[in-house]
Amino acid sequence: MRRRTTRSEGAQAPKGGQPGLLAQLRNPPGGRDARIMLLALSVDRTGSGLWAASSVLYLTFVTHLSAQQIGVLLGVAGVAGIAGSPLAGRLAGRLPVRPLLIGCHLLRLVTLTLVLLCSGFDALLPVVAFTYLGDRAAKTLEMLFATRAAGERRAAYQALSRSAANAGYGVGAGIAAIGLAVGTTDAYRALILGNALSFVVAAALVWRTRELPETTVEVARAQNAPAAAREAATEDANSRRTSSPWRDRGYLRFVLFDIPMNLDDSVLGVGLPLWLVNRTSAPHALVPAFLVINTVLVVVLQLGVSRRAEGPHRAARAVLLYGVLMFVCCASLALATRGGTWAAAAVLLAAAVLVTLAELMRSVSSWELAVLLAPQDARAAYLGVAGMSQSIQKSAGPPLLTGVVMAAGPTGWLVLGTVIAGLAVAQRRACAQRFRTLAPSASDRARTAAPAASE
Repeated sequence: MRRRTTRSEGAQAPKGGQPGLLAQLRNPPGGRDARIMLLALSVDRTGSGLWAASSVLYLTFVTHLSAQQIGVLLGVAGVAGIAGSPLAGRLAGRLPVRPLLIGCHLLRLVTLTLVLLCSGFDALLPVVAFTYLGDRAAKTLEMLFATRAAGERRAAYQALSRSAANAGYGVGAGIAAIGLAVGTTDAYRALILGNALSFVVAAALVWRTRELPETTVEVARAQNAPAAAREAATEDANSRRTSSPWRDRGYLRFVLFDIPMNLDDSVLGVGLPLWLVNRTSAPHALVPAFLVINTVLVVVLQLGVSRRAEGPHRAARAVLLYGVLMFVCCASLALATRGGTWAAAAVLLAAAVLVTLAELMRSVSSWELAVLLAPQDARAAYLGVAGMSQSIQKSAGPPLLTGVVMAAGPTGWLVLGTVIAGLAVAQRRACAQRFRTLAPSASDRARTAAPAASE
């Protein structure tokens, strides 16, 4: 019997290949709500691109903070962001996701506006801290929305969200390049105001979506399943309903090793621009180009990478490639100080390409593994804990780079690359062990469902 196509499955591939990016964005997994959320992501990240491309230079030339103060500011603020992910996961288990996400956008609207009124380190610290709190909570809620709207096609939705988000980053970085070229205080402040206004538009778009409980997705998916399979899934869900990620050592081990698997974010946003400004002779106008390169490569390559890294074992193998790419990137940064202006510029641009490729590997592995290793009925709480790895990295990453790695010079980058590569191997082994532990229960459920399926 012919299988009908549903809206939630998204655009179907034409004969002989996959549908194009634009076709999938028009009809993504999750239908109308997913399409609106992808637009909200793009608008949000456009504002974030303005901030990411200009924040370090704004803090340096407008608020006159030193590199060490900037590192401490972003690091301490990141500590507040650590609470954002588990807090959002806990609240999402009790309250609707949509109003929570709108609240996160409005919180960041207020804090980014306050940045315009703050000029000292002490005043900026709590403002940026609340910004990080709202940012991390929003990203966790977006992940929960994706798992509920897209269901088993979450990898395809994740790839589309990455493409839409990075397209927004690219637009924001391009606008930021104009502001940086002007280089006045008013130009820097206009960029921050643009970021704040993006949260207003994003909140309005999220308001247009519908609240989709996770149970609705799972019940709809189970309607066509064999009776025995439905019963086994129900029993398994009930047995794990009270499970806590804080008592799950295997999952906590994954989260622990996932922290260094997010350092590409700090390298791109903090390490590259500060290394360029303070230790090389490359032109300052090159800073926005780092984000432009990152955006273009992610938009072009994310879908293909996601298709080739679906499933637990492929996602775990992607961790190893991440380690290799980060090592080569760090080695390139160590060499950037040895040449002249144009040689340094070329090496730094190559490092931006390498850290972007590493980001592609990380986005696949972190997303897939965080979802697959979490029990379905406790997924909100588990993903909230998994989101802490990014928050902890945002807290520890900037001071690590500015206070340790960059202070040690080129040797610091070489040591960092070696450590990340070694930890990538450890993460791969930890995930393999976790999947071996989960395999017996999965096999038992499959054997339970098999007799009913054959009837």
